[in-house]
Amino acid sequence: METSKNLHLLLQYIRRFISRLLSLVSLKDFVLSLLLLLCGLSSLTVKLSGGTTSIHLWGPRRRRHSRPALVLLHGFGGFAKWQFERQIAPLSRHFDLYLPDLVFFGQSVSAEGKRSVKFQAECVAEAMRKLGVEKYTVAGVSYGGFVAFCMAAAAAEREVERVVVIASGVAATAKERKELAEKEGREVAELLLPERVEDLRNLFRRCMLRPPTWLPDFLLRDFIEIMFKDHRKERIELLNELLSNGVGWGALPIPKQETLILWGDEDTIFPLPLAYALKRHLGDKAKLQVIKEAGHALPLEKPYHVNSLIRRFILQEKVV
Repeated sequence: METSKNLHLLLQYIRRFISRLLSLVSLKDFVLSLLLLLCGLSSLTVKLSGGTTSIHLWGPRRRRHSRPALVLLHGFGGFAKWQFERQIAPLSRHFDLYLPDLVFFGQSVSAEGKRSVKFQAECVAEAMRKLGVEKYTVAGVSYGGFVAFCMAAAAAEREVERVVVIASGVAATAKERKELAEKEGREVAELLLPERVEDLRNLFRRCMLRPPTWLPDFLLRDFIEIMFKDHRKERIELLNELLSNGVGWGALPIPKQETLILWGDEDTIFPLPLAYALKRHLGDKAKLQVIKEAGHALPLEKPYHVNSLIRRFILQEKVV
């Protein structure tokens, strides 16, 4: 009986392996890896203390100490190189880029039972310390924004010099997070972790002002297989923890770093009032830039604006 079960699992693995070899999404993933290599980055895996957690990331093959370090943190919609594909080349010209996959995304894994934003922040902070990066800016989109905020406030308070929060409902109260979840009329995991083609199309519609309409079903099924199948249980637990506890403090702290807040004026995942709430909470330490005709997926929809604003913020360039 055990042999039959093992054979069945082996056949499932072989089928999945073959399907990924023939996958257009896997081909795009390979192309993105080539782009990273051409931009001077390499694939790294950092084993954290305790040996139960490892963080995969793309980082510079050779540190350029004359250039500031910039850490980009993704959200639930994919791995780092996918969500920041339009930032890689432009920003790598000015910064030493680091693109970690958060725990349970991509190749980052953990045997720990922790699912909090604080845990994610501590993992990225420790990985950066192990790489010897003493000072850096951290930028996060959506879920990654929660992690970036947490790193600045506690996990990497001494290392983080500046923070960029992109379309992230950090300032939402427990009541507001509950109302946003209830407004969906279904489990939030069905929206952010789609299993069906129609759910993925709905996610595109919710995240983008002008979502792609030409994508065939087979390509979307391929995308779901590559992006959302692995560690689904753990990601649902991460999402539930986020909805319950946010960044994990009873009272939201005020990080000491300067903060740039970027938001799309048509964001329906985290509505614009949450951007103003975060700006009020942070006060003079924060600058809010609302980008017109943009939804939740700002790095993909408005890459020029996002890249330019991040560059100017970190390098302290004046807007001409």
